[in-house]
Amino acid sequence: MKKGKLKIYFGYAAGVGKTFAMLEGAREVQESGIDVISGYIEPHNRPETSKLIEGLETLRLKKINYKGIQLKEFNLEEALIRRPQVILVDELAHTNCHGSRNKKRFQDIEELFESRNRCFYNNKYSASRKFK
Repeated sequence: MKKGKLKIYFGYAAGVGKTFAMLEGAREVQESGIDVISGYIEPHNRPETSKLIEGLETLRLKKINYKGIQLKEFNLEEALIRRPQVILVDELAHTNCHGSRNKKRFQDIEELFESRNRCFYNNKYSASRKFK
């Protein structure tokens, strides 16, 4: 079975345009007829970024109650069922909350690779990791 493909948007700091560039790239891919969905995007209250999310199908986030707070996490199970051609996932170095399937978001992405999904991903340079 062929594994999925990964495209990572690196930047040296927060706010340099990684998410924005990822969304612009996804729009171009979507316009060519490819099935693209937003798996998890962190717009950081930036209006330009939020505008690029509009019109993209968005995966329902997984809600997890932790210490009396409801947290929203990337929904790996739903992504594996939906099987888009391209899925956008932000914040590679994120630590998933207790009760999630994997400890780190990059581990979620590794599972998507195994299922042959193509991922566009955004990450700060300092948290990079090599994939198999």
